[in-house]
Order: sequence, then structure tokens, then C-alpha cells
Amino acid sequence: MIIVTRSQVTGAEHRQVVELLQQLAGSQRPISATVMRERQVITIDGNSLDAQAHAALSQHSAVERIVSTHSPYQLVSRAFQSEDSRVVVGDLPGSQPVTIGGSAPVIIAGPCAVESREQLMEIARAVKDAGAQVLRGGAFKPRTSPYQFQGLGIEGLRFLAEAREETGLPVITEVMEPEMVDTVAQYADILQIGSRNMQNFPLLQAAGSHPARRPVMLKRGLASTIDEWLLAAEYIVAAGNPNVILCERGIRSFDTHTRNLLDLACVPLLHELTHLPVIVDPSHATGRRELVPTMSRAAIAAGAHGLILETHTDPNSALCDGRQSITPEQLQTIAQETRLVAQIMSDPAVLDYVA
Repeated sequence: MIIVTRSQVTGAEHRQVVELLQQLAGSQRPISATVMRERQVITIDGNSLDAQAHAALSQHSAVERIVSTHSPYQLVSRAFQSEDSRVVVGDLPGSQPVTIGGSAPVIIAGPCAVESREQLMEIARAVKDAGAQVLRGGAFKPRTSPYQFQGLGIEGLRFLAEAREETGLPVITEVMEPEMVDTVAQYADILQIGSRNMQNFPLLQAAGSHPARRPVMLKRGLASTIDEWLLAAEYIVAAGNPNVILCERGIRSFDTHTRNLLDLACVPLLHELTHLPVIVDPSHATGRRELVPTMSRAAIAAGAHGLILETHTDPNSALCDGRQSITPEQLQTIAQETRLVAQIMSDPAVLDYVA
């Protein structure tokens, strides 16, 4: 159950609502509170208040509405918020703000890993010219083997900030541990939580409770269900940060022809279940650059709000994931095609003509 208070409610009124809820529901029931869009939001597990208790709570002058939801996740559910969320990224100096969640697809592009200053600056200029609106690049890289390139760390973060200053592109990079959230948030416009860390609950809470409220892109775990993914997002939102972007990046399957299995059915399904924006990563999903353009078009046709694409000026020499990295020239074509697909899918006249 979710209790939303009126805007500009006082601290005393908020405490009164919590105390009343504890009396009605029982002091042993866990209650949490956060702030979303200038309103206090109080959540309690379950919907078991009787009609009399429900009426008493709804009549409190500080209560705006009560939402009952039977899903295990509450704040990210459609029951709590029917309209789509839009996440604005790019509030650090030098960034040109971009909205993720609108009708126009957003293209995030850049190298898997920041390899050097020269490499990053060259790619940043190239992806901007190709039509990307956000620059990606890994400063810290979780790798399956301890002998693979792990990234440049803090130095890589500084290079990303420099690339943002020159190009105006907001920056997204991965954060791997709770203790690094504050450091990465000083450099990155978007915090990426990778597939391997989707259920790193201390990291989710740290990203959610950070005072800067940097947007968080939460990648689906490589063997995670939709409910597990949305509950991970709930951790971030419940901790105080509503600016969450979901990223489908493929799930593990038995077939070895592609790196993962791209679950595009999850995109329209997520639109039914949650108000959070959804983007797709066809690079990690396929592991093969020749499949990225086709799956990019398919992702936008399925309703994705954007794409995150690994891009390198010389993929064959990349220190990380070169096989799935596209060139800036391929990126330009994908950007043009996805904009066209989005226009077709959103134009009723075109759809009527096809029908």
C-alpha cells in the first residue's frame, strides 16, 4: 500500500500520518518513507487494512491519495503512477540536457572501456557527429577474467568529464560498489549499474540515497526475471531516487551463436507494468556487430525509448568487446533508421495506411 501526502506537507503532519498508519496496521509492519516529485510517499507491505482503517487514513488532512497494488514492487508500478516517467539527464557543468522517456529515441554511444584520453576524445567527437546524445564509456570494468583489462579507474572518469566539456554530451559510466557512488556521481551524469550488480542491494541503496539523485540506468541481470529486475529498481526508488532507467541487455540462453538472448518482448510488457523508461542494449545482447543495426530497429519498433551502443573508431583493436562494437559510420545509419522507425510507429496516418 502507498500513501501519498499533499504537496508542502509539514514534518509534523508527516509524522502524524506515519503514527496513524502504525496504529492501524500494527507496529510490527515495516513502513518506509521517501520523497517523490515534491511529495512524501509512505509505503507499507501488503494491502490488508480493513475498510474502516482505510477510511480513517484517507480522511487525514495531509493524505492526498492511497494506492493499493498487489504487485511486489510498488513505487515503480503503473498502479502508483499511470503516466510515463521522463528522466532528464545532464545536470553537470558542460552537459546539454537530454530527456529519456519521450517520443524521440535517445542514442547512447561510446566505447566499452575508456582506454586512453586520445581514444575517448576521438570517439566522443565521432559519436556526437553521428547523432548520439549521450556518451558512454567504462572507467571501471567488471570482467569475467581477472587478467582482462579492468579500466583506468579515476583517470578514466576525468577523461569522461573532459569529453563532456568539449562535446556537451552527458556521460554515463558504471559504478561497481557502494563506496564509489559519491566519487562516480561527481563525474557522471548517469550512474550505470551493470548486469552482474543488479541485485547488489547495498549498491542499489547507495545509488538511490545519494543526495545528487543522479539518474541510474539499471541493467537487467543476465538470468533475472522481470519481477526481480523491477524489485531491484524499487530499491533505488524507495531509497529516494525516482530517476531510474531500465536497460534490457539480453539474458543468458543455451545457444552460443549470440552472446545473449535479446528479450524484446519485455519492452512492451514493461510498459504495462511500470512507468519507468526502457532502453535496449543490442551490443551486449547479440555480441555481434552485424546484428546490432537490425536489433536496434526492432527495439525501437517494440517501444524502447532509446539504445545504448558500443562504438569504437577501430573495433578490431578495442581492449574490450571489440567484436560487438560498431563504427561511427554504422552508428550514424542506426541513428537515422531508428528515428525513422520511431516516427512511423508514432504516426497514426502511417499505421492506418499500412493497415
